[in-house]
Amino acid sequence: MMESASASAPLHPYWPRHLLIPTYVANDRSMAEILAFLFTVSAVFMLVTWLITRELRTLRRLAVCWFAVCGFIHSVIEGWFSLYYDVIPGDQSFLSQLWKEYSKGDSRYVIADNFTVCMETVTAWLWGPFSFWAVFAFLTNKPYRFVLQLILSLGQLYGAVLYFFIEHREGYAHSELGHPIYFWFYFVFLNVLWIIIPLVLIMDAWRQLSAAQTHSDGRKSHRSKKK
Repeated sequence: MMESASASAPLHPYWPRHLLIPTYVANDRSMAEILAFLFTVSAVFMLVTWLITRELRTLRRLAVCWFAVCGFIHSVIEGWFSLYYDVIPGDQSFLSQLWKEYSKGDSRYVIADNFTVCMETVTAWLWGPFSFWAVFAFLTNKPYRFVLQLILSLGQLYGAVLYFFIEHREGYAHSELGHPIYFWFYFVFLNVLWIIIPLVLIMDAWRQLSAAQTHSDGRKSHRSKKK
């Protein structure tokens, strides 16, 4: 009886517990190592960007730092997933282990769910380059910088809303509902940032572009009166 129970027990830490992941190999790196890498590299991107944006106002500097971190996460981390999603469960490369750790909060990644593969591929190959382009645009004061901010933030917001809404429709089946780390930190907190911050940046871009259009309309009106 004990042997039968052992044989039927899942050989992975993911939810739902009956998932079949035949190629799964457990990580040999700890959660602490993986999170330390993620937050250290993100902090380096923020620090470097903060130092090279001294001429900008504080809130604008923070926005550009956000774009720099997004560029790293979208292009490198999510780019890795978009390329190697089919081998991640059994792969021991560092970024594959990062995804296996994150999948404890959302197993759609370790089973290469169609939505996550498509969404992350678009994010990696479109919003990743757009993020670095936005950093460049603000550093060089390009006139299209707020248009870029609006497009990028709308794309990020749309992806995040779909991410949460689809999982909600599936009854949060791919995580241990209520777990303080895997559900609330991995699944909720790390992803809700891509709803809150893009919303703020969309409103900011709206104000900037509206002000520019108002100024342009005023100049045209002034010229027509002169004629």
